[in-house]
Amino acid sequence: MEFTTQLLYGIDQALLALMIFVIMLGMGASLTIDDFKAVARNPKGVFIGFLSQFGLMPLIALGLAIVLNLPPFFALSLVLIGCLPGGTTSNMFTYFSRGNVALSISMTTASTVMALIMMPLLLTVYTSGIVEQISAQLAAKGEEGEFVIPTSNIITSLVMVLIPVVLGMILKKKSPGWAKTAEDTAGFVGLLVILYLLITAFSRHGHLFVQTPWQAYVATIGLGLGGFFFGFLASRAVGMPPISQRAISLETGIQNGPLSFAIILLSFPQEPMQSQMVWLAILYSTFIVISSSIITLYYRKVGQFDWDVYKNTMVHNRLFGKDYKTHYPKGYLPKNIVGDPSQGASVSQRRS
Repeated sequence: MEFTTQLLYGIDQALLALMIFVIMLGMGASLTIDDFKAVARNPKGVFIGFLSQFGLMPLIALGLAIVLNLPPFFALSLVLIGCLPGGTTSNMFTYFSRGNVALSISMTTASTVMALIMMPLLLTVYTSGIVEQISAQLAAKGEEGEFVIPTSNIITSLVMVLIPVVLGMILKKKSPGWAKTAEDTAGFVGLLVILYLLITAFSRHGHLFVQTPWQAYVATIGLGLGGFFFGFLASRAVGMPPISQRAISLETGIQNGPLSFAIILLSFPQEPMQSQMVWLAILYSTFIVISSSIITLYYRKVGQFDWDVYKNTMVHNRLFGKDYKTHYPKGYLPKNIVGDPSQGASVSQRRS
């Protein structure tokens, strides 16, 4: 698929830059030093989340790109999205799904920081075949030189988008009220800009929706669904409680879409590469909201009972002390939560 015209204009890039800044500022405004300390207090959950985020997702992305035989620029964009850290959107969906929000925030915090190391490494490992295809295409067009992944530019992009995160944390410490406003505004701004990009793309280049191969739609939808499914299976296989299974599942499937825009714009300025990569990122960002909403409604329904048991246990611990052990009639609790720690925080919270 070839883009005959540039997808993004100056106003679009300015809006994307604003969106990225506001979203990352909002992310920082939701974090405190205690969130970083929580990573150390809950290493098992964060470690499983780390393996899901940076182990499963790049493999799922690469597998989809190979099986669906995506064009090289689409494949590169998909793998890049698969290597991204989680975003604050997953924290919101985890909350509505009755999941472990503390774990979700810890995973987002850890994966965002670790992305500085993991993203360049993973892209180097998983994109070698794609890079060869792009180099061959360039050679066929008579262009000299081989295409290489701009690792230094990607690291610079990550550092630049972490700056508003730090500013958001400072804002939260200095002015919690304004920090709450920034946090609440972030997701709304992101949704507005995504809608704007879709509408303008349709009005300017309506043919893109028809010309986009069906494989691109399957890949962008499948990446999120694959992350949900395998993140859930991985966390369940190691015995994580149901509320943590839902958190890890959503955190794995929901990648930081706005960060993909920043990296693509700053690291891949060449056309038509940039337009094609941005277009796939737009499709992913659109479909992940839809699929996340459906998954969240399902998780919210099936997780109501174990969430109520968890909340009941927390109330008992607050009323009667941390050593109080909640007892239920024999056969009352389903097998999947019998003997599970309510949140992995204390042995005394073991439900039996």
